[in-house]
Amino acid sequence: MFEKVLIAEDHESVSISVQKTLTDLGINHDNRDYVYYCDDALSRIKKAISEKCPYELMITDISFDNDMPQEIPGGMELIKAVKAIQPNIKILVFSIENRIAVADTFMYEHGADAFIPKARGDAKDLKAAIEALTQGKKYRSPNLRQAPRAVQTFDFTTFDKTIIYLLAEGTAQKDIPFYLQKNNIRPSGLSSVEKRLYTIKNALDISNNEQLIAFCKDQQII
Repeated sequence: MFEKVLIAEDHESVSISVQKTLTDLGINHDNRDYVYYCDDALSRIKKAISEKCPYELMITDISFDNDMPQEIPGGMELIKAVKAIQPNIKILVFSIENRIAVADTFMYEHGADAFIPKARGDAKDLKAAIEALTQGKKYRSPNLRQAPRAVQTFDFTTFDKTIIYLLAEGTAQKDIPFYLQKNNIRPSGLSSVEKRLYTIKNALDISNNEQLIAFCKDQQII
């Protein structure tokens, strides 16, 4: 079991729930720390590394109140910053966000090791996630919202798959038309690309290209 844990959460009531779960798992209260801001979380991580007593697990939310200026505005940026200086730390995202596509983005694109939604029964979910992480496994909560019917019936065209694949390969959205024109693919205008991506994301209830890419990889569409 983990011996040193950092909790980054700006709502104290949620932190109390998390800490109770850690207590139930036998993680000593003296070996876990709590911060309200992402900047403070990164500072704690750096200090622990310098003292040669690094954290083994960080539990973090995605969104934080912006009641004071921060260099690191949210959980996504925090995860990237922490993994950059301590790649082997385990990171568990505990968020009100409950969409599978979002979880996949954080786990497959940004380096999180587990993703748990804040919902009824989340204490049991947290225990299962932490136990999985101690065994070197990743954990995506089974309580995440399943794909809506629109996702299950959405018909991806060859054009759709092409532009999403290009995005996944790192091609900037504004540069996709050059590829389409070079390969005689129609339509090839930037407006057509933007409108099609908007239509797809709207149908799938996905908010950005990163989440769309993660979803399509997970569903083996690309």
